[in-house]
Amino acid sequence: MNIYTKTGDKGQTSIIGGEKRSKASERVEAYGTIDELNSLLGCVISQMQLYREIKKELEEIQQILFDCGTDLATPNCSKGYRTSHESTEWLEQRIDKYADIPPVLTEFILPGGCPIASSLHLARTVARRAERSVVRVQETEEINIEVLIFLNRLSDYLYVVARLINFREGREDINYRRNGKVFH
Repeated sequence: MNIYTKTGDKGQTSIIGGEKRSKASERVEAYGTIDELNSLLGCVISQMQLYREIKKELEEIQQILFDCGTDLATPNCSKGYRTSHESTEWLEQRIDKYADIPPVLTEFILPGGCPIASSLHLARTVARRAERSVVRVQETEEINIEVLIFLNRLSDYLYVVARLINFREGREDINYRRNGKVFH
């Protein structure tokens, strides 16, 4: 297998179906950001010796993110989409399982804590950026809407899991200093 094709040497790439796109196109930016998020989750997973259940969940999320990227590299549904609503429902179940374990929040918190939780907070922000990229694509082109919904829920999952791990590690959330009560 030849790793390099040289088609990118002029700033172009092929999406599924063979259509050439600029590497600066919104669609390529969106699935590239999802690839970045997937790689960041790989870094988080590599740090996890404990938390086997969460590690397995993150590995499953990596699989789904590949599906999301494939769907975004597909300019229409003629080849079929891979990301389904079941993936979002699964994330929602995980969020519901973990959300009430740490103390209830009434204020915004600063991202941080132990190294794994800090990395999860960083992944959350990359998930939000990926979501914004997908929204930009959606404004002008057909996409699998399930990708957008999954990314939105994924950032919530990463937030909840970061808080859970900090809680299990004995790290208290640090409230944003100029908070008012924002969660009721």
